[in-house]
Amino acid sequence: MSPGPFEGTDPARPAVIVEPSGVVVTYAELEARSNQAAHLFRHRGLRHGARVAILAENRAEYLELAWAAQRAGLYYVGVNTHLTPGEAAYIIRDSGARLVVATDVLGDLAEAALADPALATVGRLMLGEPRPGWESYEDALSSQPRTPVPDESEGDFMLYSSGTTGRPKGIARPLPGGPLGTYPDNAGRWLRELLGFVPGDRYLSPAPLYHAAPLGWSMSVHRSGGTVVVLERFDAELALAVIERRRITHSQWVPTMFVRLLKLPARVRARYDLSSLRQAVHAAAPCPVEVKRAMIGWWGPILFEYYSSTEAIGATAITSEEWLRKPGSVGTPLLGRPYVTDDDGRELPPGEVGTVWFADAAEFAYHGDPGKTAAVRDGRGGASVGDVGHLDEDGYLYLSDRRAHLVISGGVNIYPREIEDVLLGHPAVADVAVVGRPDPEMGERVVAIVQPEDPAAAGPDLGAELTGFARTKLAGFKVPREIRFTAELPRTPTGKMRKHVLTDDPAAS
Repeated sequence: MSPGPFEGTDPARPAVIVEPSGVVVTYAELEARSNQAAHLFRHRGLRHGARVAILAENRAEYLELAWAAQRAGLYYVGVNTHLTPGEAAYIIRDSGARLVVATDVLGDLAEAALADPALATVGRLMLGEPRPGWESYEDALSSQPRTPVPDESEGDFMLYSSGTTGRPKGIARPLPGGPLGTYPDNAGRWLRELLGFVPGDRYLSPAPLYHAAPLGWSMSVHRSGGTVVVLERFDAELALAVIERRRITHSQWVPTMFVRLLKLPARVRARYDLSSLRQAVHAAAPCPVEVKRAMIGWWGPILFEYYSSTEAIGATAITSEEWLRKPGSVGTPLLGRPYVTDDDGRELPPGEVGTVWFADAAEFAYHGDPGKTAAVRDGRGGASVGDVGHLDEDGYLYLSDRRAHLVISGGVNIYPREIEDVLLGHPAVADVAVVGRPDPEMGERVVAIVQPEDPAAAGPDLGAELTGFARTKLAGFKVPREIRFTAELPRTPTGKMRKHVLTDDPAAS
């Protein structure tokens, strides 16, 4: 392998395998094609620090494009494929992307987004059969050299928050800028030092690559000489089959995937050989205690949980063995030092709930919004993304919820996550979101919006059953005053609930 991000890796080793299509890309092919795409970006005028937007489903070319931008010193902007045209246009416009690479599968969304007059001058390349007004990515790539661009330097992703509490924010970290191989790869270090990842290991990525953890960790696997196995879309039984077929050693999940895996019939779960799996990483959203306990009971003590954010201001982590002693915790520090404050900024002692901050936080900015960037910093040099929680006497961090989700009823703080975890333990509940609704007497009342396992079961009888179930496990003031039913709740593909969609719906108030 020639010098570059994959130096020392067997060129014939699979770098990317896509399931269930079975597409395989070797390291030699990834090296050559990412070099060609880097030259193509330069040919289109993208110099260090420029932005390129990627609008693509999970496929091998996604990582090819990311590596091309990484080695050309660019910011690459992953666009959520589930957005409306207006939302996609906002991200492309707000990021300042000068080029969009989209797939023909997403051609309708791409065309509608770029119909925005403000994006008239943005370059357009399409994977697959190009639409009118779009150039063929393959044709444009074919004439480019397969060697590195002369001015290679490390770029970075610039991703947008999932918009769980409002309009997405572009998160831009300072570009590393150094030569290839100098990227500050924390995920890769954790993979190798904490999770025992070695060259030749195989990592399963079942979530969309336009999110930070799937994209960042997949690239860290490449820096570590492993194979990334990407699911085109998450399917619980397919994931188990792929672990067996591809002898997966490491994987990364979100809690809603665990829920779906656990809801598979026992005979299906027992059908697959998962013995190759040494580590199952999970993050992105809080995991209900009983769900995690069930997963450890099934897979063994191989779950590794970390808590961080796209902003990368800090991180904690916890092994299965630690978690069994400290159920519900997200661990001790990996990056930065967590501390907890009250609403007046006073640091709180162990056991008291407040806003979670990280001292020695890494630098980042919300693109185009210096006011919002400044608002997440405090006078101690710490930063917070608005999560609420507490530390225990041993320094383990526990999360309660996001401050934006807090319900204040009769002057009492109620954390929806606690109620959601309880209701999710009922066998009739597929998913649940707890929100606050205006109440003339209490200020807010607790409302549970439930997605039932069986849609036909929705109704007053199930509502009464769930209320009674909650009363056996929660203090009276936390029990939902109202149960509503919905066919589907608005989660992102990484499992985060888009509560503002529920809160902003006037019909739901």
